[in-house]
Amino acid sequence: MSVIQPPQRPLQQFFRSGPMPCPYLPGRVERKLFTRLIGPYAAEVNSTLSRAGFRRSHDIVYRPVCPNCHACVPVRVPVAEFEPTRSQKRVLKLNQDVRLTERPAYATAEQYRLFAGYQASRHGDSDMARMAMGDFAAMVDEGRADTGLLEARDATGRLIGCMLIDRLTDGFSAVYSFYDARQERRSLGTFMILGLIERARAEGLPHVYLGYWIEQSRKMAYKVRFQPLEALGRDGWYRMKADPAPDRHLGSSGKRHLYGILRSSFVSLA
Repeated sequence: MSVIQPPQRPLQQFFRSGPMPCPYLPGRVERKLFTRLIGPYAAEVNSTLSRAGFRRSHDIVYRPVCPNCHACVPVRVPVAEFEPTRSQKRVLKLNQDVRLTERPAYATAEQYRLFAGYQASRHGDSDMARMAMGDFAAMVDEGRADTGLLEARDATGRLIGCMLIDRLTDGFSAVYSFYDARQERRSLGTFMILGLIERARAEGLPHVYLGYWIEQSRKMAYKVRFQPLEALGRDGWYRMKADPAPDRHLGSSGKRHLYGILRSSFVSLA
């Protein structure tokens, strides 16, 4: 019998940010609960926290805990039940010449040119529009947790879309996407999400996590178009209506449920 004890897993440290202006709803203040993704358990931490409504940015995994505001609703697509709408079928038909390929999560100059063009066209006044190649590479490279890049190329081989994705134990997480904004007719953002859903279906993975749905934010409201859609509420994940009832969102009791998830899994609040 071995007397050597297996190494103990370190506690996951969580922190709360100070108040900052909300990037989605003018006049509101946001606060976040967050932790870092480091070490050999990064992919497992990312998967567990994604199920608890967290999102990844670089090597930080965060969750809004804003006082008196519950506008950010974590949503995911139940892959087996998803059926594209008539509009989404038209998007698939318009992009029949586009090939989606998953690549290792390493930033390239070609991707950066596409990213910079997208930011200049869609988010010219944002901090991301001022990102240099090194900043873009950090966004792709930092905090990798079974991470890949889904590239969309047209019939000529030209890169026209890219999505940073994380593979979770129960699906995929769409971390961030960008595309050639000049090809608006193609609806490349929708096309890449549809491609990720189909990839999850082919691999037998049950969910695709789309981040936060924010009804009052034009940038974030589009996610409700992917039906059926599940949202994280007070008592866990539930089937969300196309016009969801606001009282189902994560309120104070929902935060208690969130902390319960963290305590009952592998993490410890610090």
